[in-house]
Amino acid sequence: MSEANKRLRVLLSEGSSTSGREALTILGLSGHIVEVCDPSRHCIARFSRFVRKFHHCPGLREHPKDYLAFVEKLLTEKRLAAQPFDVLLPSHEQGFLFARAAERLQTRVGLALPSFDNYRTAHSKAGFSRLLGEMDLPQPATSIVASEQQLRGALRLPAVIKTSVGTASRGVWLVRNAVDLESALTELAACDAFAGEVLVQELIAGATEKAQSVFCHGLLIGFHAYRQIAMGIGGGEAVKESVARPRVRDIIAAIGENLGWHGAMSIDYLIRERDATPLLIDCNPRLVEPMNAHLSGVDLVGLLLRISLGEAPAAVPAGREGVRTHLAMQALLGCAARGGNRRDIFREGWRLMVASEPYAGSLEELTPVRSDWISAVPLALTAALLLAAPRHTVAFAHGGFGAHLLDLESIQRIERADFLNSSLRADGSAR
Repeated sequence: MSEANKRLRVLLSEGSSTSGREALTILGLSGHIVEVCDPSRHCIARFSRFVRKFHHCPGLREHPKDYLAFVEKLLTEKRLAAQPFDVLLPSHEQGFLFARAAERLQTRVGLALPSFDNYRTAHSKAGFSRLLGEMDLPQPATSIVASEQQLRGALRLPAVIKTSVGTASRGVWLVRNAVDLESALTELAACDAFAGEVLVQELIAGATEKAQSVFCHGLLIGFHAYRQIAMGIGGGEAVKESVARPRVRDIIAAIGENLGWHGAMSIDYLIRERDATPLLIDCNPRLVEPMNAHLSGVDLVGLLLRISLGEAPAAVPAGREGVRTHLAMQALLGCAARGGNRRDIFREGWRLMVASEPYAGSLEELTPVRSDWISAVPLALTAALLLAAPRHTVAFAHGGFGAHLLDLESIQRIERADFLNSSLRADGSAR
């Protein structure tokens, strides 16, 4: 029997993201014991019956070394108490830090990650674009610039401007005219984006899709793809539907083989309208919202547990096409973000309740109230806040709980040669 078929103790690296919350549900439904670290005491994962214990930790962005010391101390304490964690699951950008410290962490817990250099390539939008160019793989026409002057010289409207570091659609600007450009340049200057690299890409008309995968030492063993049916806040999916994409699977298999990838990888792409060519636009070196895959019959989280434990499982078959899922919180926030008033938000909520289009035949993936009733709390709170103050709530949601995310400064600190110089005493405390 696979070790992952047993009841495992899993430490989830954060509980604020939709991806972490969905991984938690899958782990809980599979019978595993889950504990969660997060810098927010009110993160969405706290509202779940599947969380055995919550650990309030330092923020990754502001205090990456303290966050790492906290995780290492927790792993040590559990081991000394004869209740060791079996797997450390990086559900978001904590994987960047863990890959940097992999040699230290993997002596204490099961952890599936590629080399730090290859993780950094996939995590950086500029690095990933260069990789696609080297492999002659399809992407929109792209220029990588390091100054406002270079950006203006490379820009051909309409275009997309991206910072090399960013997640959840942060650091992305659609530029259709001169007004958009000046607004984007103001925001780029405010966040000191040109201290790093900035991408300028051709704006392509096409359908947005995402592919998720799990690799075992460069071999693709799990794959799933879905298309966006309806958009939520920040460009995320409010409604998605599983699709078969063998061509995309082959492309991602080649990328993973090239990088010797070990662990999870998710890639965003556009299906170009005129010829159905998939154009790769972004890479996340982690699982992004894995519930649609799970409900389609592809347990990517389970595969990730198995390779974290050192197993080499065989590749699993593709899941079912046409499985539709939704995130009610995203749907409500997306309605408000598009300028919806209280009446519009109420109507969207009613469509969710009665399962009318686009929610007909769709399953809730983020707040599964039927299997995890406590998840109704953040959903009800979001709905109440939106009905009370739509614009204020949307502005708050756009800000997000960012302490669990990286920025350019925290990435540079983690990359420093002396970052790992701190060690642990025998009692597990940092020094």
